[in-house]
Amino acid sequence: MAGSAVVMRSPLSILFFYILAAMAATAAATQTDDAVDKAYSELVNVTSNQEYPYWAERTEVAHAYNRAAVASDPVAVMESFNDRVRRATAATSTRSRRSLAHKAQGPCMATNPIDQCWRCHGDWARNRKRLAKCAMGFGHRATGGLAGSIYVVTDPHDDPANLVEPKKGTLRYAVIQDRPLWITFARDMVIDLCRELIVTSDKTIDGRGAQVHITGAQITLQNVHNVILHNLHIHDAAPRGGGAIRDSIHHSGVRGESDGDGISVMGSSDIWIDHVSMRSCADGLIDVVDGSTAVTISNGHFTQHDHVMLFGASDTAVKDKMMQVTVAFNHFGKGLVQRMPRCRFGFFHVVNNDYTQWLMYAIGGSQNPTIISQGNRFRAVDDRNIKEVTKREYTPYNQYKDWVWKSQDDLFLNGAFFNQSGGQNERSFDRLDLIQAKGGQYAESLTRYAGALNCRVGKKC
Repeated sequence: MAGSAVVMRSPLSILFFYILAAMAATAAATQTDDAVDKAYSELVNVTSNQEYPYWAERTEVAHAYNRAAVASDPVAVMESFNDRVRRATAATSTRSRRSLAHKAQGPCMATNPIDQCWRCHGDWARNRKRLAKCAMGFGHRATGGLAGSIYVVTDPHDDPANLVEPKKGTLRYAVIQDRPLWITFARDMVIDLCRELIVTSDKTIDGRGAQVHITGAQITLQNVHNVILHNLHIHDAAPRGGGAIRDSIHHSGVRGESDGDGISVMGSSDIWIDHVSMRSCADGLIDVVDGSTAVTISNGHFTQHDHVMLFGASDTAVKDKMMQVTVAFNHFGKGLVQRMPRCRFGFFHVVNNDYTQWLMYAIGGSQNPTIISQGNRFRAVDDRNIKEVTKREYTPYNQYKDWVWKSQDDLFLNGAFFNQSGGQNERSFDRLDLIQAKGGQYAESLTRYAGALNCRVGKKC
């Protein structure tokens, strides 16, 4: 490894001012609700006039959930997240010292507060739903199938003949039900999807206790709320033809071709994606678009892919002004090129992630997104032309110079650097106690167990 480590800090009061200014500018620029809704409805995946009334109604209902899910004070969400990380890491250090003093076997190996919430309990399999209390960041309200019963997937098949009438025991049958469900798996399995898997609201897909691989086509969360995807291997998704597919217990309709994302979040809210291992999909690994908000992506391991994460699909999709996403404790590993993430319009907290490399850029965007990068570790490749973490897409300096892109306590290795923007106003505020994230030197520890875990029943995970 060439080069040396550099830590960048910025005054907290200045950062808070920048964020306030960005929020005010966004609010001032927001179009009327009618104009926003028109642009939003044009993006809904409908393929015939006959399907329009159904999807229009779903869009309207989802939009109401999305509006309610927007955090009025995103800085408070950031502060809460950072405070929990600091308290959790302090507690871990204390337990480690005590275990050494008493020659014990040591503390739970969970290294961040999301994992500490559930992994330290040997009875996790009997109390799976403890996980529903563990989300952090903008997706912290996601409880998935907490209010429902346990459904066990026993059949890994996904037969084209059963797309309209899925078979009991399959994953596709579970995700279309109109009630909350906590979905688990009877054994290790590979589910090769023949078409996109359309998930309804109030679902948890929980792969703990088995090694579950989902391949073939994308997982689609469209106009839904309150979904948790946990402990899954998702890879080799490809574009798939549409046709008649059941998307709820009450409706099946004609779909267009799916893109081949790993996970596509469209017009949805209160979404938590945790401990996924993802690679090698045809389009993005995770796309969050069409006015989605209140999303957390945590503890993921991402490798061997070009377009990793897209937050906001179009420079004209003004609905994405409400988008709020937390990206935390993820390991961006080998073979990644760009979009970790690529953002438009909204508010994005990128915190305590470990970036092994990028071959174009790591964090990019357009259309004046607010991006707060805190406590990440960025390791650049040896190529001297690929050292910059950031990229403003198709935007000259005189336009992006006022965008709030801030780096705080990030760790830069091998010549990596973050091109900040947002002005130089150092106005003081009464609120000077903005909580700092844990520094980038802790990112390796916080992400140590990123990706799908090998949890086995009867043992701590």
